[in-house]
Amino acid sequence: MCTPLRLLSRAALGLVAATTVIAALAACNPAPPAAPAVSFRNDVAPIIEKHCVSCHVPGKPGAEASGFVVDSYAALMKGTKFGAVVLPGDPVSSTLIVLVERRADPSINMPHGTIDRLSAAEIATLRAWVQQGARNN
Repeated sequence: MCTPLRLLSRAALGLVAATTVIAALAACNPAPPAAPAVSFRNDVAPIIEKHCVSCHVPGKPGAEASGFVVDSYAALMKGTKFGAVVLPGDPVSSTLIVLVERRADPSINMPHGTIDRLSAAEIATLRAWVQQGARNN
């Protein structure tokens, strides 16, 4: 006959066994390694130079229309006359990412005209940089 104490002991033994199995499985599947840090100077600036500088520097059409200048980290982070373009830590809401991923109205997606679109790898680099805090590194 099972007494309440024996039932409790069996339940406790089952809980210990389940916890042991979970711990063993967790040890077999460690967290994935952190993504490598994205450097503004080495990774982001060359993308900006390639795709954005021809229009978004003082005196050029992009800068005149939006106030968005990308000739330095400080200017990029300042954003446009309408507000910030980069929201550190938030690539989903950052206007820069929305525009280069072409999730905005076609009339404002970037880049315009004959300038080559960003590659998937370039977009992933910008996205990772913003996710990592958009640091000036």
